[in-house]
Amino acid sequence: MKKLVSLCLGLFLIFSTAVFADEHTSAALEHANAAVEHGKAGHAPILVEHAKTALEHTLAGSLVAKGPAKTHLDAAAKSLQDAIDHGGLGHAEIATKSAEEAVTHIEASNK
Repeated sequence: MKKLVSLCLGLFLIFSTAVFADEHTSAALEHANAAVEHGKAGHAPILVEHAKTALEHTLAGSLVAKGPAKTHLDAAAKSLQDAIDHGGLGHAEIATKSAEEAVTHIEASNK
């Protein structure tokens, strides 16, 4: 009986971490896309706001991700940090390119 309970708890933990990662990657993708749109409009400060939120969700998803998904989320985090850094300096065009790279990596983490 104890083995069955342990097995069920283990399976629940595995599936709940996958759902947890999916929720964060969905939110990260939403904010990263918003950062790109604002960057294309030349709104660097708003790009930075969305990139920061996307970075928080990306890092949270990366904590529970494994394998290629983790690699992509880590790369997305680096791109988002670059977007934040350049956006903070008012370099909307460069920040937008970094945000676009992040979107590509976040999308790839879901495949």
